Amino acid sequence: MTTPSPLPDPRVRPQVVAGNPGSGGLVDRHGRVATDLRVSLTDRCNLRCTYCMPPEGLQWLPKVEQLTDEEVVRLVRIGVEHLGIREVRFTGGEPLLRPGLPGIVAATTALRPRPEVSLTTNAVGLSRMAPALAAAGLDRINVSLDTLDRERFKQLTYRDRLPDVLAGLKAAKDAGLTPVKINTVLLRGINEDDAVPLLEYCLEHGYELRFIEQMPLDAHHAWTRGEMVTAEDILAKLTAAHTLVPDVEERGAAPAERWLVDGTGLTVGVIASVTRSFCGACDRTRLTADGQIRNCLFAREESDLRTALREGADDQEIADRWRIATLSKLPGHGIDDPSFLQPSRPMSAIGG
Repeated sequence: MTTPSPLPDPRVRPQVVAGNPGSGGLVDRHGRVATDLRVSLTDRCNLRCTYCMPPEGLQWLPKVEQLTDEEVVRLVRIGVEHLGIREVRFTGGEPLLRPGLPGIVAATTALRPRPEVSLTTNAVGLSRMAPALAAAGLDRINVSLDTLDRERFKQLTYRDRLPDVLAGLKAAKDAGLTPVKINTVLLRGINEDDAVPLLEYCLEHGYELRFIEQMPLDAHHAWTRGEMVTAEDILAKLTAAHTLVPDVEERGAAPAERWLVDGTGLTVGVIASVTRSFCGACDRTRLTADGQIRNCLFAREESDLRTALREGADDQEIADRWRIATLSKLPGHGIDDPSFLQPSRPMSAIGG
């Protein structure tokens, strides 16, 4: 078994000079270009993952404050046609709870130039929805899954839905929504021992596994760095059972450092969001379910596009507002800075 080398520093994008308002893409003052749009379709969720929200749930956004299907599609279209967006990922909360999801996906895949379109989901209900999403043109699926143990799943999510999630994974693969990726967060003292079983399950079924360091985005602000399972902890567990060799494929702006497993050509990834941040290569912009632009997952400020949209702003004004919102993006998330403050919105209300 091979001991992994330290995670490499992420590649920083070359400096790019921002154009004047009215032209160009989403460029910040540090030269990063946002081409990857994450769109939260709802803040609601049908699970209660302990690192995300309390068992009783949260106060959901009123429907009047949420973007309509038509407003979502228009903002995505502006991003693609005017601002150089090339990838769109729909998130939540749980996006499968959005009734108009297939129509939103179909409208997005019909845009030109056509963006790559994906979905992050907990897969509860995916076995029913996968064919319709594939028919709408969805390219692939990311599924959040932290354990294969049914009792531990209930402990982590307060719901007995593991069989539904596993059925959803199979349905996604059968529908051609590949590669099917699984995102896993390990919590100290709870599901650390699930690392190797999850990897072996993914190897057996042809899924791509990504471990993500727990981030300070929980609704109850209970996160502490000292209790976090780090990337190095994760790799130590994996290499105790499997031989991992660094993948030589260029990482680019991808958040995951990848490793080839046992010479199979299959990979496992580790997203070291906290201990080895990749902010210098970030290419993301985020749209919340209520029409706010967030230029960073950990941003303390947002820019309102919903009001301008509903007051009759044309596409060029919306695009310019989006460009201006991008300019103020900080060089990094600053989790290691003593002055760091967790965002007021939890992950379920931001979108992954």
